[in-house]
Amino acid sequence: MHFYVMTLFPDMVLSGLRTSILARGMDKELIHVEAYNIRDYADNKHNKVDDYTYGGGAGMLMQAQPIYSCYQAILKVIKEREPDANPRVVYVTPQGSVFSQGMARDFAKDDNIIFLCGHYEGIDERVLEEIVTDYVSIGDYVLTGGELPAMVMIDAVARLVPGVLNNEESAETESFDDGLLEYPQYSRPEVWMEKRVPPVLLSGNHQNVDVWRFQKSLERTKERRPELYDKYVEEHPEQFTPKAIKKRNRILDKIED
Repeated sequence: MHFYVMTLFPDMVLSGLRTSILARGMDKELIHVEAYNIRDYADNKHNKVDDYTYGGGAGMLMQAQPIYSCYQAILKVIKEREPDANPRVVYVTPQGSVFSQGMARDFAKDDNIIFLCGHYEGIDERVLEEIVTDYVSIGDYVLTGGELPAMVMIDAVARLVPGVLNNEESAETESFDDGLLEYPQYSRPEVWMEKRVPPVLLSGNHQNVDVWRFQKSLERTKERRPELYDKYVEEHPEQFTPKAIKKRNRILDKIED
């Protein structure tokens, strides 16, 4: 999978992503990350990419042409490798749809994703209309630029690419994958600061472990993210029928005994 980042700070992007799991993914050539400096495509000797906004107002606006020229350079590289490719272009903006695990899974289906990182007061609307396919935010707050959000999204998407994670199951049992927050987890030692690992996890009974983990996921989601809990209840009514609850409680009572 190929990620391309249009940015004013390519070193920031590359140094942040060339570590840990993503670095291994790059070494295996499962994922590729390239950062393009928008300034390199400015048509003036000072590599200036911003100017005042029409209509007045504070701050500067990133101009359309350097961004479009940068995009065309990336598109040429992609087309040389995949002539029929239609890359997704993600503009990182607080005005976009909020990024989610579902969106990460959707992005992971694409072979090429281009991220556009804005700065200053934003970007000339005309180039956004010309090239952008997705407007995405990582939350309802404003950052100084789009690099950090782009890196967050690349990390979330890249770990879904087959082979990037050593344990394929770990990408399937985490928070949000089934709509619930992840259950609590424990490792050695069995007792730490007088806190014991729940006995069910030491029992070897996988059915009981699964029921306990599901119940803890329900409880944690209801407590910390009630809107996710309500959505899960609505989408999975079969888990909350009197029969299903009674069966679950019977196992949980046996575990506690």
